[in-house]
Amino acid sequence: MPVENRIVKIQKRNRSLVRFDPDRIRNAILRAGRSVGGFHHDWVPGINDRLFQSGPGDEEVSDCLTDSVLLCLNADPDHLISNYPPTIEAIQDKVMHVLRSHGLQRAADAYACYRWSRHWLREGDVTPDQFTGNGLDTAGQRAAMAWNIEQGCHTQEHVNEQVRGGRLAGLVEAALARQQEQLARAARTVIARLQGPAPLRLIWIAGPTSSGKTTLTVQLTRQLEREGVRFLMLNLDDYFWPLAEHPTDWINDRNYETPEALDIQLINQHLRILLDGGAVEKPVFSFKEGRHVGTRTVRLEKDQVLLLDCLHGLYPPLIDGIDRSAEFRVYANVRTAMYEGDGGTKRLILSDDVRLLRRMLRDCRHRNSSPLFTLLHWHYVRAGELFSILPFEGRADVVLNGGFPFDLTFMHPLLCGDPPGLPRQESLRDYAGFLDARIRLQRLERVLGNTVGLPLAALNDLNLLPGDALIREFIGGSTVKIPHNE
Repeated sequence: MPVENRIVKIQKRNRSLVRFDPDRIRNAILRAGRSVGGFHHDWVPGINDRLFQSGPGDEEVSDCLTDSVLLCLNADPDHLISNYPPTIEAIQDKVMHVLRSHGLQRAADAYACYRWSRHWLREGDVTPDQFTGNGLDTAGQRAAMAWNIEQGCHTQEHVNEQVRGGRLAGLVEAALARQQEQLARAARTVIARLQGPAPLRLIWIAGPTSSGKTTLTVQLTRQLEREGVRFLMLNLDDYFWPLAEHPTDWINDRNYETPEALDIQLINQHLRILLDGGAVEKPVFSFKEGRHVGTRTVRLEKDQVLLLDCLHGLYPPLIDGIDRSAEFRVYANVRTAMYEGDGGTKRLILSDDVRLLRRMLRDCRHRNSSPLFTLLHWHYVRAGELFSILPFEGRADVVLNGGFPFDLTFMHPLLCGDPPGLPRQESLRDYAGFLDARIRLQRLERVLGNTVGLPLAALNDLNLLPGDALIREFIGGSTVKIPHNE
């Protein structure tokens, strides 16, 4: 449809003014859609049908979305003043708003991750060879898909057939063995660094929420401790700002997912002091009281390695001024690499959906938080990941896959049992503005509906799934001590 546009100029990042070209917006939107296999993967019946009535292809959808961006930009009267035009960042914010308002989650995430990856590239915090782009087409994802195809578990129906045929134990054994091989390679890399000329004093275990960082940290440190490595673990949750300094939204939720929820300056200061051989008074945070309740003296001994499990362990301000040669970076994520159903739709199960289901179970079991609240909170999680976690995967020394092809199989009885752990659609009636939650819930229902789950009693079978398996961190029965689950 024709849209009146009265914006003549835009302001570049160097503050210079250049002529406004709507085609640049259209091309960026089109690239985001094509990078996820096409906008049709984001079609949600009953939510964005009208958008897809604009035309049969990605080009027509991009034209419609661009018109929406132009409407938003022209609605701001300040943008119509020739010497006070919209900035590039303001335009990108509007693109993000339009994509998410139309329910295009895959395209929006790809756009956001690419946007922030470019930001950190301009800042010099990642190099061109570390650039992760939209965060989707990574070597890890391709390797996971190749392994799944080899094992015959690259679609939900393939896994279902193994469950029905009583062959799931073989898949579990093969997948766990593969992960142990990954950990062994990581341990050998760490040992090689410890034996190298530059002293290794700090190991980060970073990655998005519910990727299994804590279990992977315990398993990796066990292997290293057998080689004589001694660790000092520092719990960075103690560096949260007091509850009173976290603003709430209209449902009384707080954004703990941004790195700025932590006292980054104090963390960085303490890390440098510890690495220089000094002692620090580490704060002690009480989640029950929502404030710091004291301090504890901490010192890193000469023969110890400082170990930190942190969402934002690769975030540049956190590690500013720390000698790169003194640190080792492990990045954990979930690479599901599995097609929905029988694979006919060519829609991949989103790894962040698997992590959302994991977190629902963990929060309900250990955080006294309902699955509905976890679902409503997830937009904060995703925004933080796309800005301060996913763009830095390329900075890691080792990348570990914390996902398994049988994750949904083991979570299914807890989420779809009686009573069900997955929220019902009617529970969102009072949260009509949470389009992100509504779309995700529909997708989770579809994915779990295509999953053949195990009987609830089978979850306690340690012969089928050992107690140190990563997924037990979320479904229960873990024999690995999980500090934040105590």
